[in-house]
Amino acid sequence: MAITKVVMPKLSEAMESGKIIKWLKKEGDRVQAGDILAEVETDKADVEMEAFGGGVLRKILAQAGEKTPVGALIGVIAEPSDDISALLAGAPAPAAAPAAAPGPPAAPVVAPIGAAPSPAVRTVTRPEPAPAAVPAGVTAGRVKASPLAKKIAAQSGVDLRLLQGTGPGGRIIRRDVEQASTRGVAAMPAATAPAVAGPEYEDRPLSPIRATIAKRMPLSKAPVPHFYVTSEVAMDRAWELREELNALEDQPKISINDFVVRATALTLMKHPEINASFQGDAVRVWRRAHIGIAVALEDGLITPVLRDCQAKSLAQIAVEARALAERTRARKLRATELSGATFSISNLGMFDVAEFSAIINPPEGAILAVGSVRRVPVVEDAGLGVGRRMMLTLSCDHRVMDGAMGARFLQDLKRLLEAPLRLLV
Repeated sequence: MAITKVVMPKLSEAMESGKIIKWLKKEGDRVQAGDILAEVETDKADVEMEAFGGGVLRKILAQAGEKTPVGALIGVIAEPSDDISALLAGAPAPAAAPAAAPGPPAAPVVAPIGAAPSPAVRTVTRPEPAPAAVPAGVTAGRVKASPLAKKIAAQSGVDLRLLQGTGPGGRIIRRDVEQASTRGVAAMPAATAPAVAGPEYEDRPLSPIRATIAKRMPLSKAPVPHFYVTSEVAMDRAWELREELNALEDQPKISINDFVVRATALTLMKHPEINASFQGDAVRVWRRAHIGIAVALEDGLITPVLRDCQAKSLAQIAVEARALAERTRARKLRATELSGATFSISNLGMFDVAEFSAIINPPEGAILAVGSVRRVPVVEDAGLGVGRRMMLTLSCDHRVMDGAMGARFLQDLKRLLEAPLRLLV
């Protein structure tokens, strides 16, 4: 039997390295093709790594917790009689941790009693300002002045507390303020905001997902010439149909996003030029709709892929999309769900966002941004009424498509959503 190299797989477009969470097989175990060897942490999720050949797991070269570049040898599967010495000799040795250079001992850091240590977060505390000193000669208490004198003092910046009034009973009058202004009496001190105790800010380290987003977004937005097409969709009939479907027993619950995914897949089949990606010297047109559905996590955004949506019913999409989102939040996505989308949908309607523009995820050629379904005043043939409206914004790669192409796509997508019974056949 042939010797099988176990290498760190490339599980997403942006993946450059992965970390072994744990090995599910140990050295000496017999494995078959398709068996799960280990769990790998990527920049997006924790993924089970399969064996691509059968035999005995003769050698593990990357231990749990180690970060390994994509394509690096991390194990060897072979029969006991196979000679793997040449293969092991060519494998790079694990990098040793560099020794720290000798230096003066660090001064001890004293933390407040009861404070939990947080080495990954750097905080900076604003120094407490000293209380402002009262200038000499300033009159304490209430200052007696005429309303006109107060107005002129405020306009000229004269501090009434520094003046001696010549009016009745020592009252400050207009003449006192004007004379003080010409003599250059000190202006009123500016009001200062009260000091706030505690840290002024903290530096939080990037999570693996956020670090990937920070690295890829400039490569997505800057080189890709975006343009945007927006349309408003009447969702009254889709809303009513959804309520009727969700009232049925033993049927999956349908969301507005499920309607959008189903309608988008069908429209992409009618407009394959939108279901396309830029390839340098060619435009690749996809004949199947693998739709990425953006899922928000606490530490970033992941867009897992729901494959062959053009061949799935509305109920299938509802069930699979919900399961896909649950696996995404649990960081248990399969390798095939991490990449390969031909088009993406980002929906912020659940956050009551009316409309927004999304950034294209290369190499895809477009992404659809979906807003909330809002009850708004609408003008109809019968007069002014109230209707449910939803905004859709298509972000397009101008290298792949033109404005009219994006507009025609949105027109047909709108027609499907406004006549939702066609999504059930």
